[in-house]
Amino acid sequence: MRNTLAIAQKELRSYFASPIGYIVIGFFALLYGFFYWVYLSYFVQQSMQAAQFGGSQPMNVNQMMIRPALQNITILLLFIFPMVTMRSYSEEKRSGTIELLLTSPLTDLEIILGKFLGAMALWAIALAVTLIHVGILYRYGSPEWKPIVTAYLGLLLMGGCFISLGLLISSLTSNQIVAGMATFGVFLLLWIVNWIGSFSGPTVDKVTQYLSIIDHFDDFGKGVIDTSHLVYYISFISFGLFLTAKSVDSERWRG
Repeated sequence: MRNTLAIAQKELRSYFASPIGYIVIGFFALLYGFFYWVYLSYFVQQSMQAAQFGGSQPMNVNQMMIRPALQNITILLLFIFPMVTMRSYSEEKRSGTIELLLTSPLTDLEIILGKFLGAMALWAIALAVTLIHVGILYRYGSPEWKPIVTAYLGLLLMGGCFISLGLLISSLTSNQIVAGMATFGVFLLLWIVNWIGSFSGPTVDKVTQYLSIIDHFDDFGKGVIDTSHLVYYISFISFGLFLTAKSVDSERWRG
């Protein structure tokens, strides 16, 4: 475990040793702030209209603002995680340090988990920055905290799925641009697979709905933790890391 954490710390430092970490966090925080402002303005406008027409029931800030804002920012993951994962193995191969890494007294599992945890730490930092906006809501309103925590858990797990898949694709090529473009293409396919299945009959539609990575986030956005969604995300992450381990192992044999 010590070796894994050491690799994770090294990966996290490497993100901030280059502009990648700052660009990812800044890009995410900027666009999150934009969506936050748009939905907050809409919520305030609707609240004022309801008050003018004598609405007696208070409007739910979780349902009308936080949930749609978080659902909309999930599209940002398609652009963020290719930048995060494209260099993980591709840069090691390009610079020739992959041989040193593979011949070091570290297991493939320690290397892969270290890189995964390093990328997850960067994602957790990006999410933590957005808690400022949530704090503002609590300062001037009274949103429910449980749906917010559940939604952030869903975002963290969805990010883990993208990271595990991005690591796999990065381990297959030595070109960062190729890794980034291929990762974005696969992410986009997972995003629209349910839309493709809707034209292919009820049986295929059910299969593609289960495979769709975004459909499993819907209940998290509502504040519902369904074990089937947890199983999907954890299985996705585990399978992605398993395939990455096989890819790295084949690189070791080729070397």
